[in-house]
Amino acid sequence: MKRSEALEVLYPDVKDDIVVTIMGAVAVELYSLGHRPNFFYLQHAMELASSMGLGLALSKPNHRVTVLDGDGSVLMNLGTFSTLAWYAPRNLTHVVFDNESLLSVGGFPTATSAVSDIAGIARRSGIVRTRLVRTTRELQEAWDESRSANELTTIVAKVDASGPASFAMDINMLENRFEFERWLREVK
Repeated sequence: MKRSEALEVLYPDVKDDIVVTIMGAVAVELYSLGHRPNFFYLQHAMELASSMGLGLALSKPNHRVTVLDGDGSVLMNLGTFSTLAWYAPRNLTHVVFDNESLLSVGGFPTATSAVSDIAGIARRSGIVRTRLVRTTRELQEAWDESRSANELTTIVAKVDASGPASFAMDINMLENRFEFERWLREVK
């Protein structure tokens, strides 16, 4: 499955969610589907999307939070899984796109290309609702379950190591920050 296809599955449902993406291909491909003021593209902070999502989920408990992450990012911050499990916000879904590569910074292989299992790490860290998916159909099923479960969920989506032709976006980081901040103020 391509990451862009996976994002197309999720995109219609996140129009009202607080959405945090990691840098690179995830951000660019989500942006290409159509930017929304509730999307925050966390640039230049590779391993912190899940941490930011946790903070937002705890501070806005009545609002869904979706974190769109990558394997390289979570491997740089494995403690995120035990911290997420400790706080277990019911309104947070953490989607990790695992392409077994640091695609955005040169395509170097990650540990998931050999022996590491992100879904296993999340599950063993205490995130009970963890699912590994390989097709858009499996992703849709896991996504729908997470939306109705009202429970902390991690979905690890195995995707191809391919991405956009360019990683450039025509939204300025500060513009995105201020727009997102204004949108958050309105969220109850």
